[in-house]
Amino acid sequence: MISPVSSLPRSAHRPRPEATPYVDLTRAEWSALREKTPLPLNAEEVEKLRGLGDVIDLDEVRDIYLPLSRLLNLYIGATDGLRGALNTFLGEQGSQSGTPFVIGVAGSVAVGKSTVARLLQALLARWPEHPRVELVTTDGFLLPMKALQERGLVSRKGFPESYDRRALTRFVADIKAGKDEVTAPVYSHLIYDIVPDRRLTVRRPDILIVEGLNVLQPALPGQDGRTRVGLADYFDFSVYVDAGADDIERWYLNRFKKLRQTAFQKPDSYFRKYTQVSEEEALDYARTLWRTINKPNLVENIAPTRGRATLIIRKGQDHKVRRLSLRKL
Repeated sequence: MISPVSSLPRSAHRPRPEATPYVDLTRAEWSALREKTPLPLNAEEVEKLRGLGDVIDLDEVRDIYLPLSRLLNLYIGATDGLRGALNTFLGEQGSQSGTPFVIGVAGSVAVGKSTVARLLQALLARWPEHPRVELVTTDGFLLPMKALQERGLVSRKGFPESYDRRALTRFVADIKAGKDEVTAPVYSHLIYDIVPDRRLTVRRPDILIVEGLNVLQPALPGQDGRTRVGLADYFDFSVYVDAGADDIERWYLNRFKKLRQTAFQKPDSYFRKYTQVSEEEALDYARTLWRTINKPNLVENIAPTRGRATLIIRKGQDHKVRRLSLRKL
C-alpha cells in the first residue's frame, strides 16, 4: 500500500524558498543593469574619492555604482512624477517647487560607506536633472567630547546615544521641507571632536546624501510612549554597505596602520600618541577599540538595521562587491 506522503509529487517534498522583500542579484546581473549609461569619472577622480584602505577602481565604479546612479536617477524621476500627481490632486500645479531627494548610506566603521557616499555624490551630480548634490555625515551631530565625558559616554562614541539625534533629524527635516538654508556642526577626525564656531551650510540641494553608522535606526518612543518621526523616515532611498565582521576588523586594523603613518603624525592629532609607541602596541589599542566599541556597536545597533535599507551592498573579503539585494516595491 502506498502511503499518502510517498504518493505526493516530488516537488511537494521540497522546502519552499523563504519569502523575502528583496530581489537578490549577483555582481554580473547587477552590472548588466547599467545599460548604456556612460561612465563620467576617470581613474584620477576615483582615486581622490577612495577612502584609506579601500580598493575601489574604475571597474568597481562601472559595475556597481554606475548602475546604482542610473537606478537612483529613475527613482528621482518617478518621485517628481508622483509629486506632480499630488499637486494636481491638490489643485496646486506648478505652485510648489520640488523638495530634495534624500539618500541614506549606512554601515560599520571601516566598511567603506564613506567612499560609497562620495562616489554617489560625484556620479549623481553628473546627471543634468539634478546637478546640486550635497553630502553630510552624521559625525557633525556627535555630542562634543566634553558632553560625552560628562555623561560617561566616551567609550560609547558612535553608539546611537552619543549623537544629538533630535538635532540631526531636525536638520534633515528642514532640508526635506525645502528651507532655503540649513546649517550643521562640523566634526574633525583630526582632533576627534566637534570644531567650535564652525558650521556646514546646505542650500536647497536637488539631492541630499546622509552618511553614518546609525542612520537607519528607528525613532525612539517619546516619554509619553508615542512613536516619533525618525531620521530614516525622511529617506527616499537607503543603502546599507555590508561585509563579514572578521573582514571589517581586518580592514579596520589595516586602516589604523596607514593612519598611524599619515594623519596621526600631525602635531594636533588626537591619536598622535599612538605614533610614539611600537606598531604592535598601537595595534593592540586598535584591537581593543574594535572589540569594546566598534564591534559591539555593529552587532547591537548597526547590523540589525540592515533589513530597513532599500539596497544592501555585500562585499567580499577583498573589499569588492559580490552580491546586492534590492527591495521590491
